[in-house]
Amino acid sequence: MEPDKDLSILLKDLNPVLNEGEYVFCCLPTISDLDISRIVGLFKEDEGWTIVLEKTYADDLGYSYSYIASWITLTVNSSLEAVGLTAALSAALAKRSISCNVFAAYHHDHIFVSLKDAKRALDALKQLATVNL
Repeated sequence: MEPDKDLSILLKDLNPVLNEGEYVFCCLPTISDLDISRIVGLFKEDEGWTIVLEKTYADDLGYSYSYIASWITLTVNSSLEAVGLTAALSAALAKRSISCNVFAAYHHDHIFVSLKDAKRALDALKQLATVNL
């Protein structure tokens, strides 16, 4: 199935799903000691590796973090070339004063929001889909 680029279709078919668990962002100089199968998200910056892990795994490893998040997956098959999706998502969440961190992966977009905002964020994204029918 080809990924969608059309913003109206993407918004209509968002189908956000709240993943179970608590997730944290950590910054490490190396990832060589990590079990790669336990990494949820990974990005290389000049300052080090930004990784997203389940909180329990980060705690087991003694990693520090300052943000505990919930993870929402948008199950719509979005194209990496789609225009406006991230802006629409962040605007819908900003209206409710919800901070978000978006990872655009190959098949889907993933949004991390503060643990305390998970339910409100999920509701906002579901509402965004119905408003754009």
